[in-house]
Amino acid sequence: MKLRSLLSSLLVFFVALTLTISCSNPASNIQTTASTAPSNSPSKAADSLRLGFSAWPGWFPWQVAQDEGFFKKSNLTVDLKWFDGYLESINTLTAGQIDANSQTLGDTVSSVAGGADQVIVLVNDNSTGNDKIIVSEGINSIADLKGKKVAAEEGTVDHFLLLLGMKKAGLSPKDIQFVPLETGKAATAFVGGQVDAVAVFAPFTTQALKRAGSKELFSSKEFPGAISDHLVFTRKFVDANPEKVQAAVDSWFATLDYIKANPAKANDIMAKRAGVSLDEYKQYADGTKIFTVEENLKAFEVGNDMNSLSFAAKEMSKFLNEVGLAKTSPDTSKLFDDRFVKAYAKKVKSP
Repeated sequence: MKLRSLLSSLLVFFVALTLTISCSNPASNIQTTASTAPSNSPSKAADSLRLGFSAWPGWFPWQVAQDEGFFKKSNLTVDLKWFDGYLESINTLTAGQIDANSQTLGDTVSSVAGGADQVIVLVNDNSTGNDKIIVSEGINSIADLKGKKVAAEEGTVDHFLLLLGMKKAGLSPKDIQFVPLETGKAATAFVGGQVDAVAVFAPFTTQALKRAGSKELFSSKEFPGAISDHLVFTRKFVDANPEKVQAAVDSWFATLDYIKANPAKANDIMAKRAGVSLDEYKQYADGTKIFTVEENLKAFEVGNDMNSLSFAAKEMSKFLNEVGLAKTSPDTSKLFDDRFVKAYAKKVKSP
């Protein structure tokens, strides 16, 4: 990438990933063991981990963990909560109505900037193509977007992916007719011919590509490392229940081992959770890079590039300030806690 300005370098790790999913979410029409809204049941909250997740391929393994009993194997009781709206899951964690959530680095930094006290304990994945800019017939280059109606959910990772691609091609935000729509509605508007292009994430990419003649213009694959997704806890819960946090991390890695050994059964579970066919779900495989234990350990190390979470968080903080999404620069020095990944790595390496 021939990006030289500070803004461009910061955009490489923007307000990450996938926000509000509406009732048009293809996953919302199926049954789940998780609830769609936070439960305030004192008895349930007292003895279980309230874990939230929403529609993103890197988070569907949580459904496998639930269905195949990996939480129980780690002696952990989990109230797994499915959210049709990603933004709702973020707000619910910030309000303390759940204990942990699956969310992006950018959204976590933004929450911390707003006063939330949260801790990242695990890297789930990086987006490597499942965030896409999809265009109608006749648009063959980024330059062709000039003057066109382009829909995206304002302030989401896909909005900034759009801006990053435009920046690289020499276009400014003023060069397009931006149509701010919630992600699911943006995909619907594109399929209905109301806009010329759309910026969406999987599984909404599948929906958008149903428009005749539509195609991918570019994706997060062109900007490796830009979008990272995490398991995020409230600090209050981590301080009070470190053994439950460890059990959640252990369950995650055990689930990844199961998925690798039983891909057919696991993919069936995840496709149902996504609300798409098995063949459609398999198309997401290359667009999300699930992090191994070793890759987690490396990401938590202090570094001077975007592969280091601590470095990336500082850059994200600068970016949020530049674009006006955060009024203050949050202290990210205590945002990351790698002891649980390290403990798991030590355990599996022990004879």
